[in-house]
Amino acid sequence: RQLPALTSTIGRSKAEVMGERLKDINPEIQLRVIAEFIRDQRMINILEEEKYDYVVDAIDTLSPKVFLIYHSLRLKLKIVSSMGAGGKFDPTHIKIADISKTNYCNLARMLRKKLHKLGVRDGFTAIYSPEVVDKDKIIRGSEESNKASSVGTISYMPAAFGIACASVVIRDIAGIEPEE
Repeated sequence: RQLPALTSTIGRSKAEVMGERLKDINPEIQLRVIAEFIRDQRMINILEEEKYDYVVDAIDTLSPKVFLIYHSLRLKLKIVSSMGAGGKFDPTHIKIADISKTNYCNLARMLRKKLHKLGVRDGFTAIYSPEVVDKDKIIRGSEESNKASSVGTISYMPAAFGIACASVVIRDIAGIEPEE
């Protein structure tokens, strides 16, 4: 998500800028760019409208993340979900595991708690880091909508989490078994 963040793209839709970038890389790609904040019934409609090979969740706000995961699982869609990269610095700590096996990640902990209430305890892959976040770096009462707190993110960590997500999707589609 950092790649299209350029001075020349300030004020433009991230979705449209990224769509243009992908088309520039591969003019044959078939994209459906949805440049809107997707939530509630609209999200369900999008999930039901097409046949998806995978859903990749990189939402960093809890409620829509829970909603996307729950409905993806309900619709029997394969999903990989990126947990919190905020406050983490070491990409060698990134782990790939079923959500039930995540540890030392606050976003994963809160997500598991919400999903347990909906009857979901496992069944999808999570990308997370057990690296401990310095509690002094967490800003309580975030100004960002729907967030109780926030912590800064170093530029390379979301990319590293994204690479891990991509590897899950590509290896699964290619039939490459993950190493234990």
